[in-house]
Amino acid sequence: VQLQASGGGLVQPGGSLRLSCAASGTRFRLNTMAWHRQTPGNQREQVAIITGGGSTNYAGSVKGRFTISRDNAKNTAYLQMNSLKPEDTAVYYCTARLGISEYWGRGTLVTVSS
Repeated sequence: VQLQASGGGLVQPGGSLRLSCAASGTRFRLNTMAWHRQTPGNQREQVAIITGGGSTNYAGSVKGRFTISRDNAKNTAYLQMNSLKPEDTAVYYCTARLGISEYWGRGTLVTVSS
């Protein structure tokens, strides 16, 4: 399974971005999909997770500002990020589980700066 994340970029504080994570290499529906991030200070955090049935959970630092969703037909997950803050600056990675295996994609850089 290959995961391709996209949608990162430079945005001003208070702005929005939408990240996408497209999975390929499998015809099976993925189980949980999640977004993680690693800050410039190398802090790692799971930002949001969504199950195959659509249940979601968020880190406290992003709750109310970020929304994770998925399109099972496309095996794609999204992360809508609103009210972005400078401390959201990080490389964002998507992950997915299929059976007992976990897959990581290459990250996409999000920079929040004026």
